[in-house]
Amino acid sequence: MRLIKNGNVLTSQGIVKKDILFDEQEIIKIEENIQADAEIIDASGLTVIPGLVDVHVHLREPGYTQKETIHTGTLAAAHGGFTTIFCMPNVIPYPDDVQTIQMYVEKINQDAVVHVHPYACITKEEASKEVVDMKAIKERFGIRWFSDDGVGVSTAEVMAQAMETARGNDCMIVAHTEDMSYRKPGACVHDSEVNRQKGWLGIPSACESAQLIRDLQLSQQIGNAYHACHISAKESVEALKEYKEKGADVTGEVTAHHLLLEDQDVQGTNWKMNPPLRSHEDRMALIEGLENGSLDMIANDHAPHTKEEKDRPMDKAPFGIVSLETSFPLLYTEFVKKQKRWTLAQLVNWMSGAPAKRFGLEKIGAIEVGYRPDLVLVDLAHESVIDASQFLSKGKNTPFDGWKVYGAIRETIVGSKTVWKG
Repeated sequence: MRLIKNGNVLTSQGIVKKDILFDEQEIIKIEENIQADAEIIDASGLTVIPGLVDVHVHLREPGYTQKETIHTGTLAAAHGGFTTIFCMPNVIPYPDDVQTIQMYVEKINQDAVVHVHPYACITKEEASKEVVDMKAIKERFGIRWFSDDGVGVSTAEVMAQAMETARGNDCMIVAHTEDMSYRKPGACVHDSEVNRQKGWLGIPSACESAQLIRDLQLSQQIGNAYHACHISAKESVEALKEYKEKGADVTGEVTAHHLLLEDQDVQGTNWKMNPPLRSHEDRMALIEGLENGSLDMIANDHAPHTKEEKDRPMDKAPFGIVSLETSFPLLYTEFVKKQKRWTLAQLVNWMSGAPAKRFGLEKIGAIEVGYRPDLVLVDLAHESVIDASQFLSKGKNTPFDGWKVYGAIRETIVGSKTVWKG
C-alpha cells in the first residue's frame, strides 16, 4: 500500500487537506491524518489531481518509430500528467482486423507506462470503402471506439453504414471531419487575410464543418454515439450545439493549441496543424463552446514529427505538434491563474472526468474511494519555462518552446506505481 500525506486534494467537494491511502487496485481511504503501514509519499505544497485522460494521441508505432514509439509517447503522457490515453489508428499496418490488433495490443501491453486504449479503424486501411468488423473487434478486445483519424470518411453512404454498425454493437464513431473538395493542394493554414498576405494557401472552415454537419445529421437519424475530433471553427461549435439540442448522442473535443493560438500567431511549420489555427472569432467560440457545453472536453492531438520533416517548406511539412507534456501547464497558466476564467476543477474535469465518462471508463476521472489509483501531484505555484529539448517525446515540434508556465507535474502514479517523477 501507498499513502499520500500532506497534499491538497482535488475532490468533488473542492480542494481539501486530506491523505489518500491506496493499493494496486483502488483508493481505499481519503481522510485526515491516516495512519497505516504503507509507503509514504509526501505531498507537502502540492495539489493532488486525478490522472488526466486524453482521447486523441498519435503514438506513431508501428510504422513511424522515427517520430515516436509506444514507450516514448506514454512516457511523455506521464510527464504531462496523463494516466490514460487513446491512440489513433493511422499507423502501419492499420489496426483494422483482429489479427493486426492482436499484435498491436501485445506491443502496447509490453511497452506502455500508462493505460492505453487503441482505436480501431472505421474503414479498412482508412480508405472509406469497407467498414471493419466492429463486432469481432469489440468481442475480442473490448475496443468500442472506431476512428479513421487523419482523414474524413469520404462518402455519406459509407459513414451511414459505419454508424449503423456502431449502433448495433454499442460502439462509438470518433470522426476527423475533412471534406477534401474544400482543400487545394499545398493548403497549410487557415484561409484568412493575415495568411494570404504571407503567401500561404488557406484551408476554409467549411472543410471541417461541412462534413461534420453531414455526420451530425446522419448520427441523429441513425441514433448512434458520435464524437467529433479537434473542433476548430465557430460553425462546427454551432452545429454541435444545434444537434445536441435536437437530442443527438454527439460530443466534441477541442485542443489546447486551438484554445490558445490563432491564425495571426503562425510563424512557421511548428504552428502548422490540421485543422489549422483559425481566427480570433473562432478561438473565442471554442472557449465559449467549452464553457457552455457545446464542446465537452479537451484533447491533445499529440502529433510528433522529426525535425527533418518540420524543417521542410511550409506547404511541404507535415501537419501537427506535440502537446502531451505542455497542455496542462499551458491551460492552467492562461485560464486558471492569469485570466481566472476557469477553476482548477473545471479544467481537470475537461481533461479527465468528462472524457472518462463519455468514453465509458469506469472508476477513472475523479479522486474517490473505490476509484483506480491514477493520481498526479502538481506544484501549482512553480514557474518554469517550456524547453522542448527536455521533452520525453521523440517529437520536439511545438510552438510553445520558451513559454513561461505554472503547474509543474511532480509525480504521476498509475495503478499505484510511480511512472514519472520530477
